[in-house]
Amino acid sequence: MSNPFRPQASLLDVVGGAPELASDFVVEIENVDKMFGDFCALKSINLNVKKQEVVCIIGPSGSGKSTLLRCINHLESVDSGSIRVNGSSVGYRNREGKISEDKDANIALRRREIGMVFQRFNLFPHMTAIENVMVGPLRVKEVSKDEAKELAVALLARVGLADKGSNYPAQLSGGQQQRVAIVRALAMKPSLMLFDEATSALDPEMVNEVLDVIRELAREGMTMIIVSHEMAFAREVADRVVMMDQAVVVEEGPPSQLFTNPASERTKSFLAKIL
Repeated sequence: MSNPFRPQASLLDVVGGAPELASDFVVEIENVDKMFGDFCALKSINLNVKKQEVVCIIGPSGSGKSTLLRCINHLESVDSGSIRVNGSSVGYRNREGKISEDKDANIALRRREIGMVFQRFNLFPHMTAIENVMVGPLRVKEVSKDEAKELAVALLARVGLADKGSNYPAQLSGGQQQRVAIVRALAMKPSLMLFDEATSALDPEMVNEVLDVIRELAREGMTMIIVSHEMAFAREVADRVVMMDQAVVVEEGPPSQLFTNPASERTKSFLAKIL
């Protein structure tokens, strides 16, 4: 029998393969609006993401990209519209036609299906790298300590951190911390990964070591929504690129089309400045 923890195993092999999904659409966003006081952060957002699709969201700062990601896993509530992950609403329930916010326990249960990697690494500073990766499976999925440790060791090895398991976050470089953050999310065996400008806080020489892990996940068929200012990376890994500005989706399309022949003057202007 093959060993799922062999060095050449893919990242998804290590966590037991991609999860079975009930629908071809992992994410369904319909007419979502979000206000912060008088500021409109999202306006009439519609976006579907298919199983194994990689969607990169680009656009200027303040355009709503990060807010959209945070609404997907209900770190921010929406004011109107709906967001479904694997066919079910995250954060809301429908009782006799009335929509209300769900119980915290149900929200936490739904979030198990969604991995998120932030700009800042958000590792627990008092835990070692291996403990950071173990904490989700132990506390949320209630697996045994031995099983959680075996998984954490395998995942850290798979991203080149086999010798860093006993290090605390302060003892790791930014790129190493972000790789720990990625495998910590993967340890929960999510069906969707969200990356919110995962390289923006890194020194330039550390960017590629994180992007390489995301590239591998893309090759392996992980469904991902990636907010990034790395245009070359978006062109390389995305199945579809979404341009946002001033809280709306300006246009979307395959990278070959959007980067070479964008339909919107706003997209042309943005790309001319950033490329």
